[in-house]
Formats: sequence, structure tokens, C-alpha cells
Amino acid sequence: MDVEAKEVYVVVVNARRQYSIWSKHKELPLGWKSVGYEGAKDACLSHINEVWTDMTPFAEAAS
Repeated sequence: MDVEAKEVYVVVVNARRQYSIWSKHKELPLGWKSVGYEGAKDACLSHINEVWTDMTPFAEAAS
């Protein structure tokens, strides 16, 4: 089993409502916060596909 398969990720979001994943064991970069979902990489990416339905950054969508 490779290292990536064992890695636990968290789903994160920034102020522009853009989603990404981040290793659970690393400090989040400034401007990003956890949405409370964690799991394997594929599970986190699937979660993002379900919740991130509007790819337009929030600041632009509000204009």
C-alpha cells in the first residue's frame, strides 16, 4: 500500500469559497479553513464534487 493511500486529508475552503484538500497532519495555509470533512484522498475529492457546484469565485459571483 502506498503512502498516499494511507494519508488522511481534510476538505478546506477559502474566503472565495474555493475548495481543496490538505493533509490532516499539516498546518493549514493562511486563508483556508476545514469544512469538517476528512478521509482518504478520493473520498475528499468526491465530497468536493458534491458540494462545490458553482466554480465562480465568490467575490466575482457577488458582482
